[in-house]
Amino acid sequence: MHDGGDRCVLGRQRVWSPGRYSILAGFVEPGESAEAAVVREVAEEVGLRVEDVQYAVSQPWPFPSSLMLGFRARAVGDPTLRLADGELEDARWFSRDEIRRRAGFAALPPRVSIARLLIDDWLGAL
Repeated sequence: MHDGGDRCVLGRQRVWSPGRYSILAGFVEPGESAEAAVVREVAEEVGLRVEDVQYAVSQPWPFPSSLMLGFRARAVGDPTLRLADGELEDARWFSRDEIRRRAGFAALPPRVSIARLLIDDWLGAL
């Protein structure tokens, strides 16, 4: 998720290695479209409203035997992050330059993951 400019949100879960940040993720609920799940998950995890939800890529994932769907979305309205559901230990806005320099964190997801593909794709976009 990005701000339409030069920043995106990355979050971290308590169970991850120290300093690791990634994109937001979640599950589709019964009767919910994948796009609606993106809107709901972002609101639940960081309190942001998003628009322009667009499918980007998919990836089979062995644990828990899932198909991961990657989406892009643009935050609109108040950019203040509010961690509400207790899923994330931290979430922050990062600029492209901060991500490239690893400023404020130590690691991104591994290159084989859909999360890293989405981050790298966003880094290359202008």
